[in-house]
Amino acid sequence: METSEIIEKLLFIGLLFLITLGIAAYATYLERKVAAWFQDRIGPDRAGPFGILQPLADGGKLFFKEDFIPAAADKWLFILGPGIAIFTSMMTGAVIPWSSDIEIAGNTIELQVADVNIGILFIMGFLSIGVYGIMIGGWASNNKFSLFSAIRASSQMISYELAMGICVITIVMLTGSLSLNKIVESQHGMNWNVFYQPVAFIIFFICALAETNRAPFDLPECESELIGGYHTEYGAMKMGFYLFSEYVSMFISSAIISILFFGGFNFPWMDHFDGNTLAILGVVAMFTKTFLFMFVFMWIRWTLPRFRFDQLMHLGWKSLIPMALINMLITGLVIAFNEGWFN
Repeated sequence: METSEIIEKLLFIGLLFLITLGIAAYATYLERKVAAWFQDRIGPDRAGPFGILQPLADGGKLFFKEDFIPAAADKWLFILGPGIAIFTSMMTGAVIPWSSDIEIAGNTIELQVADVNIGILFIMGFLSIGVYGIMIGGWASNNKFSLFSAIRASSQMISYELAMGICVITIVMLTGSLSLNKIVESQHGMNWNVFYQPVAFIIFFICALAETNRAPFDLPECESELIGGYHTEYGAMKMGFYLFSEYVSMFISSAIISILFFGGFNFPWMDHFDGNTLAILGVVAMFTKTFLFMFVFMWIRWTLPRFRFDQLMHLGWKSLIPMALINMLITGLVIAFNEGWFN
């Protein structure tokens, strides 16, 4: 790799990092506005016009609050927990293709940090590691409510990863590749996977809610039972890392849903465009789909009541996993039939 390519990648990584953190910050503002809309309130409106500076005020508050570590906590693990949470959330965006290549001053620039041929496995792997951030933080706090929350989060995330992984397998069976680029290319125009795999989409979306600890699956942060959950003992930017990781995960999960089931940066009548115009419209299409799913995440949070933990486990193990397995089996049989295996 030449020096210019390295600089290009570093600049793109920095830009993607800033965009992801900016979206995560303003997702908190959007969430509060959506909640206010559903509850017939105004929402944040004091910091700047329409309250648009509220995320900056919240960030400043977290930066300047006293940073403390409980006397009985395991110091290094207490610090490591939120670091793992935000690191794994940010790393999943490295393999997401945001659009087709764009050409600037004669140089072709890929709008993807790393085009690895096992992109979806990369994402699933980091999702699996993400649970350690919550588990370590809860355990290191030396608080029984934090530990209860960490155990809940671990069992919940592991349970729903199984059904999510099976849904991913059905998409891999359809496209024949683990590369996110190849998965997007197979959905050219409006040939989206959701039309072939509606059941897998519904199961994957429910699992994404559980994986990001969003309502109605926010049992690890259940205020009525566990105070503040696994981050009860956290303050300042350590707590901010946990909160940021949730919104970054919601953003990345929405992007992954868009890629796997809704064509990613593909859009109707895209064959009428080419070059940079096609690339820019692809970015617009990708972010539009992603923001739409982020809105649905918020809509569900302020609409549905929280599950009991036994109901959450029952749904994951006794409903979603069997449904995902049956869907995968039917998909395999249909593919085998279409390829003439039974002739």
